Amino acid sequence: MSHVPPDAGPAAPVAERHRARLLRYVTRYASGDRHRAEDIVQETMLRAWLTTDELDQHGDQRLQAWLFRVARNLAIDAHRRDRAIPVGISPDDLPHPAHATGDIADLVVDRHMVHKAMARLTPEHREVLFHVHVDDCTRAEAARVLGVPPGTVKSRNHYALEALRREFRTG
Repeated sequence: MSHVPPDAGPAAPVAERHRARLLRYVTRYASGDRHRAEDIVQETMLRAWLTTDELDQHGDQRLQAWLFRVARNLAIDAHRRDRAIPVGISPDDLPHPAHATGDIADLVVDRHMVHKAMARLTPEHREVLFHVHVDDCTRAEAARVLGVPPGTVKSRNHYALEALRREFRTG
């Protein structure tokens, strides 16, 4: 079952040779969830196809190590996303926001405070907060969109949230 696109470079078929082994490896990280494992492997293969030029310069062992590292990171990201909402909790069980039943004036004040706090952040910090918390991107996805390393996204997100916490403690 080969999923090689017609315009894929030489590294794509090489990466495909590792698909079965990669799927077994990722299935362990996905707690036996075959569908999730297949999604992760598919995303890994897509990334291999997108970086064909860089991968062509390395040997098969380096390619295999790269594939397994990317797949592992994707599996960890997926696991972290799942932990964001506890298993067994449905949206109906979550507490309703204060503005749903509260005074409209409270909603206006809250929005004004958030707007004011966000305006004090650097554009880079606002941009990261948007991609990670509003657009629901993973750190890797946000990094790709912003053209910065994932570690930079992590750092900017951390410092932006810290600044917002300070703002709301003093405000």
